[in-house]
Amino acid sequence: MSKLVVMDHPLIQHKVSLMRSKDTSTKAFRELLDEVSMLMAYEVTRDLPLEDIEVETPICKCTAKEIAGKKLAVVPILRAGLGMVDGVTRLVPSARVGHIGLYRDPNTLEPVEYYCKLPKDIEERDIILVDPMLATGGSAVAAISFLKKRGCKSIKMMNLIAAPEGINRVMKEHPDVDVFVAAVDEKLNEHGYIVPGLGDAGDRLFGTK
Repeated sequence: MSKLVVMDHPLIQHKVSLMRSKDTSTKAFRELLDEVSMLMAYEVTRDLPLEDIEVETPICKCTAKEIAGKKLAVVPILRAGLGMVDGVTRLVPSARVGHIGLYRDPNTLEPVEYYCKLPKDIEERDIILVDPMLATGGSAVAAISFLKKRGCKSIKMMNLIAAPEGINRVMKEHPDVDVFVAAVDEKLNEHGYIVPGLGDAGDRLFGTK
């Protein structure tokens, strides 16, 4: 059964509050998303396996820990997910990056795939699927399904802000995928936007509105 992890660290909560403000500039929004993504990645990667290695310090030899050769991939859902990639790869620079392009049909609110490019060995990697907003859950469910069709078995979903409807849908349709969020908001409005949310993350990230 999947688990929901709400990251309530004060730094994350403070930065998310700044991002919510309609007065926050595109530059500041982009920087804040990058910072929050790095802080969230710290928690998402908490269970990476470790192994013992021998290290020689200036004083003596000792046994220390290193990550046990686990392969990671960060997969943003285009386009807003792009703003979360650098924050994760700054912590895990060896991670490969794939891309899944989905847009939400304005009438049905369901996802339509238009692009996909993944590392060749994607099925061997632990995947962090990133998207700032988890609204209806349609794009997330579709992206996870697509990854599973490619043989992926270890997937985690990382979102900045989520609506209960989106969380419930992902956990119902993919009970083997853990969901990590910085905030769970009240609901969706009639247009499928999260309330109170922060508006359209892609438009705010790229200054297209």
